[in-house]
Amino acid sequence: MIGAVDIGGTKIAVGMVDDKGKVLSRMESPTDPNRYSDGIELIAHMLRRTAQRAGGQVTGIGIGSTGPVDPMRGEFGDVDFLPGWRGKSPVKDLAQVFSVQVALENDADAAALAEAGWGAGRNRTRLIYVTVGTGIGGGIILDGKLYRGVDGAHPEIGHHVIDPAGPQCTCGFRGCWESLAAGPAMVGWLQHNAPAGYPHGDGITAKRICELAREGDKVAVQAVETEAYYLGLGLANLINLFTPDAIVLSGSVMKSADLMMERMRTLIRSGCRFVPANKTELAMASLGDDTNLIGAARVWHYRFASAHS
Repeated sequence: MIGAVDIGGTKIAVGMVDDKGKVLSRMESPTDPNRYSDGIELIAHMLRRTAQRAGGQVTGIGIGSTGPVDPMRGEFGDVDFLPGWRGKSPVKDLAQVFSVQVALENDADAAALAEAGWGAGRNRTRLIYVTVGTGIGGGIILDGKLYRGVDGAHPEIGHHVIDPAGPQCTCGFRGCWESLAAGPAMVGWLQHNAPAGYPHGDGITAKRICELAREGDKVAVQAVETEAYYLGLGLANLINLFTPDAIVLSGSVMKSADLMMERMRTLIRSGCRFVPANKTELAMASLGDDTNLIGAARVWHYRFASAHS
């Protein structure tokens, strides 16, 4: 039984996951962004409680966290959402408390490992996991192994440039994929392009835009088509660069993927002529709301179980 810890900017989820990727018990609690030691105590408490509920003992701990993190040192980097956690080592601290092996990865890499090991990407040796929500992130599996960049860095697939004349992004560029195709970009497009007197503009969300598009609202339909266009461009770039077996799509915006899939596929077909793009499957993530917890457990299996089983 692996203790799984998912650390986000607003909440921490903890659970017990068996060796088939099934969540046996879970708890969650708000994250205190400034008090790391309280956070570790809380995680330890939740690990004990969930182990008790699942009727077993913690045999290892896997952590998936909002980044940046240093997976090899087991430390938090310069995490915007968790200022009090910067430079701290949950791997060392939890190993001390429970006397088990502990591993840490960026949460998108953890989710990629989960989908590759136990989800939609099972038995695919080349897989890219893409999550589209408030931002765009992902993880890359090549030859069955998690791809790491120089210095163990996590590739920021949301920040490749789609349109250099596009909106400014915090990454330093204009028109990167995230700035054009994440949820807030869809909202921004609608608010900028809706005609005067459009009744739904104030306080609208990406989810509501998709609902309105289903109801036939013309402005919302255009917003969704624009979203699908920019998503398709980014996916076509990934297919041209990596020609993976599958791209697994996840995140809140992708809950409405059925509205966008045909436009995305058409765009990929038109722009990936020199690679066998039709052999790259676009699959929906299959592990549901527990993806991050299952991913955290998979981090432990990937790092410590024999032959990356």
